[in-house]
Amino acid sequence: MSKYEAGHQIGSEKYETGYGQGQNQQMHEFQVDAPHMAAEQEGLKRDLRLRHMIMIAISGTIGTGLFLTSGSTIATAGPGGALLAYALIGLWLVFVCQAIGEIATLLPLPGAFNAWGARVFDEAFSFQMTYMYAINWLLTIPAELSASAIIVQYWLPQDSSFPPWVVPLIIIIVMVVINLAGVRAYGELEYWFSILKVLTIIIFIICAILVDAGLVGQKVKYGMAAWHVEGAPFKGGFLGFVKTLVSVGYAYGGSEMTGVTAAESRNPHKHVPRAVNTVLLRIAFFYIVSIFLLGSIIPNDDPKLDNAEGTAAAAPFTIVFMMAGMNAAANYMNAVVFTSVFSAINSDFYVSTRMLLSLARNGWAHKKIGYTNSRGVPVVALAIVTACSCLSLITIFVGSGVVFNWFVSIIGSIIFQSWILILFLHFRFRYCWAKQGRSVSDLPYRSWGYPYGNILATLIGICCIVATCYLSVINPPKNPGPGASEEDISLYHKARDSYAQNLLGAWFPWVCSAFLYFGYKFVHKTKLVKAEEADLDTGRFIPTESDKEDINKKGPLWKRIISFLI
Repeated sequence: MSKYEAGHQIGSEKYETGYGQGQNQQMHEFQVDAPHMAAEQEGLKRDLRLRHMIMIAISGTIGTGLFLTSGSTIATAGPGGALLAYALIGLWLVFVCQAIGEIATLLPLPGAFNAWGARVFDEAFSFQMTYMYAINWLLTIPAELSASAIIVQYWLPQDSSFPPWVVPLIIIIVMVVINLAGVRAYGELEYWFSILKVLTIIIFIICAILVDAGLVGQKVKYGMAAWHVEGAPFKGGFLGFVKTLVSVGYAYGGSEMTGVTAAESRNPHKHVPRAVNTVLLRIAFFYIVSIFLLGSIIPNDDPKLDNAEGTAAAAPFTIVFMMAGMNAAANYMNAVVFTSVFSAINSDFYVSTRMLLSLARNGWAHKKIGYTNSRGVPVVALAIVTACSCLSLITIFVGSGVVFNWFVSIIGSIIFQSWILILFLHFRFRYCWAKQGRSVSDLPYRSWGYPYGNILATLIGICCIVATCYLSVINPPKNPGPGASEEDISLYHKARDSYAQNLLGAWFPWVCSAFLYFGYKFVHKTKLVKAEEADLDTGRFIPTESDKEDINKKGPLWKRIISFLI
């Protein structure tokens, strides 16, 4: 029995855990209800069903990233560059989600991949990764709140004095009520909002195909004409392509949250694999097809694509709907984008509270933050997230569009960092698994194409991160000097702000992570976990007989094929 398992007792005994090194063990005053339960799992409710998990995985995080920023991606890199960016990062994401699926099915912890580092590599590594992921979601809340303020402005008169902070404040209050109701309420809400988003994208794809073929609207056949306008298909060349990577990462961001929801799934052995296997369908159908159709219908030199105001009225999806003759498209898309933002903020609150819970349960934040009520809600963590959300309202006075763009840069880079570290931990997990004499066939779920898929995804990730960092430091803006025209000064200020935004976005995650990792390592003197001593058992989901029957349940061949694809 390992020293991790030795800390486990059934019933009311205390749970003791240490990460890798005996001298760094910490006592956690949490009760465990069953053998193999990790301290951070205690008190949570397994109330997420299969339909919740699948819909959250398919479209739970589809929102402003796809609906509002896809146009600027095409305007910057052209239809070919945008499609390549979405395809390349989508391929990277597929293998990241496969890695998550393999480990989260075995170890469904609320800290998810952030908690694995302490098991298989180094406690300091897990400490910095969990804090960075928490920062990511805490920054995503003000980004989405800023987007909500922009979206609502569309329905207001131009001279309206309606305060921009009112709608975000109402959303925060509603989020608190939903999260206090428990994880089941979160799952139900995400399920229905996800259906709305899926239907919108399906309707868009049908309309876009009809518009492109000249069957509706102005009856003009577009075909691939937009791929042959000036600058297309790869506008701006390599630099134009690299400029879009972070915004594309932001659009895909949140796909990895299946690893977090696994901790509250009723049957992780069945639900997690099904959820992660939908990612390929989502990327191929929702993102790649949508971007291809947008790039084929709207030329990359169309000024509407920039969507400088960030409104749904000028979003590329709205433009295509209006070309199809749907005059109410702007109002409809604005409503869809608003519900998408609402859904995204719901996910932001959920993941943020679970990250704070994980930090507290692992001894990296005050233990009271890990308290959960009878509904399994980490109420203290929810209070902290709510307070941070209220403070973020101040940023709206700076300008909602400005805040949104700056946060997109930072969040996109943190997402890239998380993905590359997840792949590293998966390599390390497999190494520890093999060193302990365990067979790969013993894993409840095995990722596709390991190790070649992981190697390919790692290479893509490294190239994207290096290219983004390189782009952030080249071509600093030059001061026009005294006597310059107002137009030149204005262009300089705009270029300077853009340069600062890219610089902060590209380097912030790595500088902050280095500070957290080496600071924790210096203070606590942590050492690398030996592969033979890695804890691969504490927190494992042990399926009951009914769970096993549910997993092994067979149906007609056609149902199994559809089940595999969807």
